[in-house]
Amino acid sequence: MFASSVFELLETTAKAGFWFEISKRWIPRWEVLTVVFVFIAILAISQVALAVYKLFKLKWAAIESFKAFPTVEIFKNPILGHLEMVELNKDEMMQSASDMPYQFPHAVPLWLGPFHCVLICHHPSTVQPILSSTEPKNDFLYGFVKPWLGDGLLISKGKKWARNRKLLSPGFHFDILRPYIKVFNDSTQTMLDKWNTICQDGTIEMFSQISLMTLDSLLKCIFSQESHCQTQRDANPYITSVYELSDLIMERVNNPLYYSDTIYNLTSKGYQWRKALNDVHSHSKKVIGDRRQALKDGKESKIYSQRKYVDFLDILLAAKDEDGQGLTDQEIRDEVDTFMFEGHDTTSSALSWCFYNLARHPQYQQLCREEVDQLLESKDNKEIEWDDLGKLPFITMCLKESMRLHPIVPFIARENINPVKFPDLDVTIPPGHLLGISIIGLHHHPEVWDDPMTYDPYRFLPENSRGRPTYAYVPFSAGPRNCIGQHFAMHEMKICISLVLSKFVLSVDDEKPVRRLFNVVLRAEDGLNITVTPRK
Repeated sequence: MFASSVFELLETTAKAGFWFEISKRWIPRWEVLTVVFVFIAILAISQVALAVYKLFKLKWAAIESFKAFPTVEIFKNPILGHLEMVELNKDEMMQSASDMPYQFPHAVPLWLGPFHCVLICHHPSTVQPILSSTEPKNDFLYGFVKPWLGDGLLISKGKKWARNRKLLSPGFHFDILRPYIKVFNDSTQTMLDKWNTICQDGTIEMFSQISLMTLDSLLKCIFSQESHCQTQRDANPYITSVYELSDLIMERVNNPLYYSDTIYNLTSKGYQWRKALNDVHSHSKKVIGDRRQALKDGKESKIYSQRKYVDFLDILLAAKDEDGQGLTDQEIRDEVDTFMFEGHDTTSSALSWCFYNLARHPQYQQLCREEVDQLLESKDNKEIEWDDLGKLPFITMCLKESMRLHPIVPFIARENINPVKFPDLDVTIPPGHLLGISIIGLHHHPEVWDDPMTYDPYRFLPENSRGRPTYAYVPFSAGPRNCIGQHFAMHEMKICISLVLSKFVLSVDDEKPVRRLFNVVLRAEDGLNITVTPRK
């Protein structure tokens, strides 16, 4: 770029005759080229020096801003920082995060290489000031999913996020959620019918089974689409592409070479990503266009009367702000894709770990079963209804405790554009820093939780929860940017747990340790294989 600018300048002046005469009479051509290349080299070196200076400035700013928090010196490498301490996304990383609060009670700076530092917060007093604000998500960490999700609620910031959050909130009102209870029952029953056939083989891998069930529910609640994905997964190109995108994100997170968009786009994985992305976006675009046309033609009222509930797409198409402006097709697609991404893997993770914990603790499993048996014994349809959700206190406690011990998303990050104050520590972090929240460290903090690595649902009895800091337990995040669909998820999970335990007994071989794996959500390296036995 510099070279072309210089030669353009030379050409312009040459046309004027001035430079041509000067160079012809006084300066040999090789000397002209030497001057040009020296000039370009100086500019290039200046740019490199400026970039290095900015990196060192970033480092010095982090050192100064985080000086109140001691770091892990024993594992710190001058080049790699703390990267050697952590095996990316593996069980060792989970264990390190759980152990950190014992040595560093409030927060700890970790260096990601020689220049970039993130302040990992894992105490309610440091987590609350971050989550109670509307600070945006970090572009680098969430940038991998942006081509898929666009500017949906998960990633958007500022006025756009505030406007769209307000427009979408009515879609999660209890009156909208109530009819979905039938959808959750039907999708769970489809899964249980499969289990009656495949459980003869002994064990079932929970993630693969439950993620199809949650995806089935989502497609009904978002698009009113009967996908049959639980029984015919490969027959639906949209379902195949959604799973492919999720898998490709996980692979990219685990391969630092793929962090560069340029490198990634040149690989076969990059090609697969673009193809799957096109399939998903094309499907969403077609469904949105068809629904808009149906509304325009006056056919939507007939469709609505047939399905008897308002789906998420209805809410998005009807949403209007104070100026009467609705969402564009692009904005609707972003929110649909965001809900699809956030809604099926997160819920399937929480359910899978809950079944794992109940399988490991048969005494709690039996108490849950007795609770649901008592609820269903007087029913003819054997379904969980809206009014039943509040009659499952022990199942709810077991689910909450499972999300404490095995948080759905162990780590989240924000980038503060405003100063963040930690009043309890009399510390203020200036703008421009990466702030990480270790939800797994927070949920295992010994100052908040007695014997934190023990699965104990009684922690969530009302009398035991009294006095616990509000931001000590954040399975769905917290504050203004909390998960907008948390009630949707809790209803679906309570129904699924109830119906599964009413039909099956779960058990697991404790001699085969499960290694946790953080890939977008918390998973297990070799899956969660649970023995499922029909009740007699």
